[in-house]
Amino acid sequence: MKTTLRLLALFSLAFFSLAARAVADEVGDAKQRIAARQSEVASLKTSGAVGENNRGLLEVRGGGGSSAKVVAEENRDRGILYAEAGKRSGVSADEAGRARAKQIAANSAPGVWVQKDDGTWQKK
Repeated sequence: MKTTLRLLALFSLAFFSLAARAVADEVGDAKQRIAARQSEVASLKTSGAVGENNRGLLEVRGGGGSSAKVVAEENRDRGILYAEAGKRSGVSADEAGRARAKQIAANSAPGVWVQKDDGTWQKK
């Protein structure tokens, strides 16, 4: 019985260790992809094709054209980061994204579309 419990404990530790490593890898990969597309996202924001919404995600604006794919990829990666940040902070991924949205809006370049808390859009 003791041997079975020890094996179960070891298996559990190994499983959670692998799961933690997979999450860390996923977060690291998401950060790298975000960094790799940073200039493309900045260009889309500057052109007005996309804006930063109040949940910390990109949103296609009028005339977004072919930006939908980039927006989807960026938002998927941001979602990974917000989920991890929320987990570490004890809040939901949505709350982590909303907090990040405030930082993004404050640091956005002039002329970038940002969404206020009430849902209205303005150019910074």
